[in-house]
Amino acid sequence: MFVFVLSFLMYLLLVWSGEPIPAFEYGIALIISTVLALSVRSRSNARHFGWSGLNPMRWLGFLYFMFGPFIVAMVKSNIDVAIRIITGNIKPGIVKVDTGLTGDMSKTLLANAITLTPGTLTVDVEEDSGVFYVHWINVTDKDPSGEAVYGSFGDWARRLAE
Repeated sequence: MFVFVLSFLMYLLLVWSGEPIPAFEYGIALIISTVLALSVRSRSNARHFGWSGLNPMRWLGFLYFMFGPFIVAMVKSNIDVAIRIITGNIKPGIVKVDTGLTGDMSKTLLANAITLTPGTLTVDVEEDSGVFYVHWINVTDKDPSGEAVYGSFGDWARRLAE
């Protein structure tokens, strides 16, 4: 549906010259959009997300996460990384963390939150098991918990996207 609407609107935008668009252009846009949407759908093996993504409470929760816990963690992490760089107290390494997440959206949200936070970088994700490989600036344990590496981000990803 997204490809259909996007291609329909893009075609109309391209043929628009500032004057009303002729009716036959709407017909051409409809035909082209239908063909594009059907061809993309038959080649795509991606999961289709349901209507739950349009829930306003989910969006409000996401905004709260981004401007609340995420910003706080980002500031703390920036300070921590700056201190580690100045003092030279760096013990980098790649750790394996089992997140327990099952949904693609929650894994994506968590991987991006980890990567955007200074001092951590999501290197790889095992899609079937939910295990993340994270490059961490301060490896204190060979088998750390998720809380030690990314804090409460896992709980937020589970709450917002699963």
